[in-house]
Amino acid sequence: MAQAARRKNAPPREDVLAAAMAMIAERGLEKLTMAALGREVGMSSGHLLYYFHSKDELLLRTLEWSEAALGAERGRLLARRGTARERLDAFVDLYVPDAPGDPHWTLWLEVWNRSLNAAEAERDRQVAIEGAWHRDLVALLAEGVSRGEFGALDPDRFAARLRALLDGFSIHVAIGLRGTGRDQILAHVREFLDGALASAPTDPAAPV
Repeated sequence: MAQAARRKNAPPREDVLAAAMAMIAERGLEKLTMAALGREVGMSSGHLLYYFHSKDELLLRTLEWSEAALGAERGRLLARRGTARERLDAFVDLYVPDAPGDPHWTLWLEVWNRSLNAAEAERDRQVAIEGAWHRDLVALLAEGVSRGEFGALDPDRFAARLRALLDGFSIHVAIGLRGTGRDQILAHVREFLDGALASAPTDPAAPV
């Protein structure tokens, strides 16, 4: 009966996930422990473990929660009026971290790091997050090709390569690597897109 009362009085899981993300932003990932998070939301670490089972699951759930918000924002920007290239630039702007220690990217890097030992179900959930970004990018590139804004390219192949480029640059920004600030990275990506989209081969069957 007491356990049921504690569950009833627990804060909504979304509040717990929001608190976890706020702690990462304010104090860094190393300060996010079950005990510290419990104090933040008024729950015991054991109670948190009842809901999330492990810190790995807490981190993955927090990432999924953060990605849901980013997905909604991504959907809004892709639905805007304007050229495909304008929306592609907005997609890139949303993708790249805001600054070193960006909490979303800090969390992503930790989840990636832990994924080597994750079960298949957890790895599938990570793939689902990646897949949402990829599908939206492919659709945007395909639209640009169909409108004649971009040269003939394979949207799926181009999206895979562009996201690999963005991931590499984003890691540099997230860890604060010298000489790779956000503005510099966005300039590099714009320069790459200017050349790659304009010089895409005219043969639709040719790989890009």
